[in-house]
Amino acid sequence: MKRTLLVWLFLIIVWGSVTGCTPQTKSGLTVVATTTIVGDVVRQVGGERIHLVVLLPVGADPHTYEPRPSDAAAIQDAAVIFMNGLELEHSLEPVITANATGKVITVSDGIDVLPFSAQAGEEAHSAGDPHVWMDPNNVMVWVKNIEKALAEIDPQGASIYQSNADAYLQQLSALDAWIKTEVNGIPLEKRKLITDHQSLGYFARRYGFDLAGLIIPSISTDASVSAADLAAVEKEIKDSGIRTIFVEKNSNESVAAQITADTGTTYVTIYTGTLGDEKSGAATYLDFMRINVTAIIDGLK
Repeated sequence: MKRTLLVWLFLIIVWGSVTGCTPQTKSGLTVVATTTIVGDVVRQVGGERIHLVVLLPVGADPHTYEPRPSDAAAIQDAAVIFMNGLELEHSLEPVITANATGKVITVSDGIDVLPFSAQAGEEAHSAGDPHVWMDPNNVMVWVKNIEKALAEIDPQGASIYQSNADAYLQQLSALDAWIKTEVNGIPLEKRKLITDHQSLGYFARRYGFDLAGLIIPSISTDASVSAADLAAVEKEIKDSGIRTIFVEKNSNESVAAQITADTGTTYVTIYTGTLGDEKSGAATYLDFMRINVTAIIDGLK
């Protein structure tokens, strides 16, 4: 009996030395992602080998999110925390810095980042535009960063992560090709977008759109709108002949309603900072982009 006990103790010590201090659960490597969009991409790469916790719930705006005590606990328990970066998670960054015991990975590292638009009316910002996921090619960079990080933390799962990443990269490439085909149905002179805040910069750069105006002259939905801002965007609408403006779902749509009433246009809601729920048709990143592109194309037509 004593010998059996000693054998078990030896095995536990050996196992602990192999796994180190990497947080593990029965369901896999403990991983945290900040937003629903980052979380979905992490899930595609990690698959069943990870136990994923996404901090922001569906529908939460990353620009205005207030951290909860449970976020700090989840961050402490994670082997790795994946975040968008570029100060999208500004309110979460102090919580991550104070509580992270694992690696913190900025998935947007390596992306050609857009600066703030001159229309945004804000001073130069070193981080640039954080809405990188609006171009699937940028999400391909995410995938490679996520795969590398997971493989370094969990070398035994490296081949699984690589296989998952390769399969998802193919889906992202197909998504990019589909968007190009859809956009080709819109003449260049009609590819003008007016949005509630600066969220479609990467989409516009990739697919040949002109960002004609912003309802909220900011990178963030948390900014205020002045009478001068409204007058400027309404003038742009009238001068350009734009018939449709695009606003974020779950945002305050009263300003958009006022603009459409003043200009005789319509507004269409799109997803920007969060995925939708299971019934929305936008519960994954791939579906999120498809539903947005369809809304934009139909709106412009």
